[in-house]
Amino acid sequence: MAKITVDGVMYSAQDGRTVLQALDDLGVLMNGVDVPHYCWHPKLSIDGSCRLCQVEIEGFPKLQIACNTPVKDGMVVRTDSERVRRAREGVMELLLVNHPLDCPICDKAGECKLQDYAYEYGLGHARTREPRRALKKKAELGPTIVLDQERCILCRRCVRFCREVPGTGELAVFARGDHSVLDIHEGYPLENDYSMNVADICPVGALTTKDFRFKVRVWFLDDEPGVCTGCSNGCNVHLGVASNKVYRYVPRRNDAVNDTWICDEGRLSYKRIAAPDRLTEVSVRGPHGLAPARRSDAVAEAAARIRRALDAHGPGAVAGVASAHACNEDLYVLRRLLAGLGAQGVVPVPTGRADDLLIKAEKAANAAGARALGFGDAAPLVERLRSGSVRALVVLGRDLVGPGLLADAASLAGLDALVLLDTHHSELERAAHVVFPTRCAAEREGTLTNHAGRVQRVTAAVEPPFEAYCEGEVLAALGAALGLPGFDGRFDVRAAARELGREVPAFAGLDVDTVGPQGAPLGSGAPRGGAAAEARA
Repeated sequence: MAKITVDGVMYSAQDGRTVLQALDDLGVLMNGVDVPHYCWHPKLSIDGSCRLCQVEIEGFPKLQIACNTPVKDGMVVRTDSERVRRAREGVMELLLVNHPLDCPICDKAGECKLQDYAYEYGLGHARTREPRRALKKKAELGPTIVLDQERCILCRRCVRFCREVPGTGELAVFARGDHSVLDIHEGYPLENDYSMNVADICPVGALTTKDFRFKVRVWFLDDEPGVCTGCSNGCNVHLGVASNKVYRYVPRRNDAVNDTWICDEGRLSYKRIAAPDRLTEVSVRGPHGLAPARRSDAVAEAAARIRRALDAHGPGAVAGVASAHACNEDLYVLRRLLAGLGAQGVVPVPTGRADDLLIKAEKAANAAGARALGFGDAAPLVERLRSGSVRALVVLGRDLVGPGLLADAASLAGLDALVLLDTHHSELERAAHVVFPTRCAAEREGTLTNHAGRVQRVTAAVEPPFEAYCEGEVLAALGAALGLPGFDGRFDVRAAARELGREVPAFAGLDVDTVGPQGAPLGSGAPRGGAAAEARA
C-alpha cells in the first residue's frame, strides 16, 4: 500500500493504481476530491486524451494527468491549485471551440458532463469568432443509437467500449487533427447486444438511444435503484421514473454483478411494467368464463376448491408451482402454504440464449432463490399432471407452459382447482378457476437472488394504476381461509424475511433493510455483508 496526500488529506492507495483509480477505489472521486475527467472510465482502458484530469504533483515540474500517473508512497497531489484551475479552463475552452450551442434542444441536457464542467471549471465567456464546423447530425449508427458528430468531443470511450467489452469494435475515430470524427466502420452497423451502453458512457449528447430520445427531460426523472429481472444475472439499474411511469433503465454500478453495463434486451425490459397485457383485476370462473370479483370472494372460492380437492383425493392431489420471477419473501409464504397442505412445490425456469458477459441462460431473476428455498425441477410435476394424480394447483407465474413442460393449458382443463397468480395475461388463464393480478419487481419491496447467490433488494419505484398484489399477500390470505396454522391473513415482507432466515440459514440476516444497495451473498449474514458491500461500492 502507498500513502498519498491529496489536498492535505492522507489516503492509503493500492500499489500500481493511478491517481484517478486510487481516488475511485476510495470512493472520493467527485465525492470530496474533484478531478473532472472525460476520457477516463473505471471499466475501460486508459486513453489519456482529454487532458482535463491534470493535477499538480510535488516533484514534477509540469502538471500530470491523474488518469495515467501511478501512485507512489509519499506522493503529494493538489487538485485545486491555481495552475490546475487555469489548465482546466484551457482544456474546456478548446473542447467548446467547435461544440454547437445545442443545449436547449439536446437530449443530454441535465445530465451532460460538458454542461456541468463548463459551468464548474470553464471560462465565463467564449473568445472564438470563427464558425463551428458542420458535421453529421442525427446519423443512425444502427437499430438503437443516433450520432451527432458535431457534439462529439472525441473522448473515445465508446470506441474502447465496443472493442473491450462486447469485443465487436464497430466504432472508430477517423481522419486526424481537427478533421477527426467518430463513426462506424462502413458496412458494420452498431448492433451488438450491449450497444446502448455507449449512450450511458458518452459524457455529452453525441450518442443517444432511439428508445429514450426526446421522451422526457431528465430533470423530471427520479432515479430509483432497482434490479433488471430479464435474466438471472440481476444487473443493477436505475429506474427513471416520472409521474408514476418508468421511462428507462440505465445501469447502476455494482462491481460484483454487472460492473457498469447492462444488455440491450434487459435495458428495454422496463416496457413490460406498463405493458398492455398486464392483468388488472381479480377474476373467478363462472358459467360464462372468468369474471371480475372481489379479492375476498376470490380467496374464499380458491380455498373452497382446494379444500374439496383435499377432502376428495388427499394431500398428494395438491401441488404448487413457484415463480422464478417472484421475490424470496413471497416464495417463502408459498413454501409455508404448501407445507401446511402437505403438498410439494416445484419451479419451472424459462431459458434462452446466453453469452460470456452478462446475459444468462435462465430468463428469470430469482431462480437461484427458488432453488435455495427447496423448490425442485418441474418435470416430475408435469408427468403427474398428465397422469391425473394432481387435482388442485396453486401457480405463480406462467412458466409451467413452455419448452420441455406443458405445450398449452389444455392438459390442466380437468383440474378441480387452478389458482393463478401472475403479472400478465397468459395461456394458463384458459384453465384457471381463480386469477389474482400481482405486482412486478418495480412495484413492490422484496429481495431476489441472482445466479451467483447474491441477494439483492427491489423497492417500489411505481404504483400500479390498477388492482395488483404481492404474491405473499394473496397466499397469506389463502392460508388463513384454509385454516392453516401460522396464517392470519397478513403479509409483511420484513417479517417474512426474518422467518425465512430462521428456517433457511443461508438467508439469515438478509432482507430489504440489511443487504444494502449492492446486495449480499447467501450465507453472509448481512448486516455485516450488506454494509461491507456498500462500502466497497
